[in-house]
Amino acid sequence: MPRFIVTGCYTQAAMKGMIASPSDREAASAALVKAAGGTQEAYYATTGATDFMLIVTVDDVSKLLAGLMVAGASGATSNLQTQRAFSSAELTEIQKEAGKIASAYTPPG
Repeated sequence: MPRFIVTGCYTQAAMKGMIASPSDREAASAALVKAAGGTQEAYYATTGATDFMLIVTVDDVSKLLAGLMVAGASGATSNLQTQRAFSSAELTEIQKEAGKIASAYTPPG
């Protein structure tokens, strides 16, 4: 099943709510991912450019994106980004496939 890394930021309104009434954001995001047809493998609060990172598996990325639209529309998150993640074994298979199709490409010059 395809794996995705989702990152984002909490909005000012979300942070005010988290201070006023602390809640388990891992459980909240897992419920959203499940409703979108996926499984949340991990949730991390992060430092730096984003406030959180999810590792998600889902067959239909369009459903995951629909779930992320819900999170964004709520006003609780911003700067949501989704990246497809590949395991080392998947990358090895991609490299083998590239070797098979390499002769079909002619570089410029």
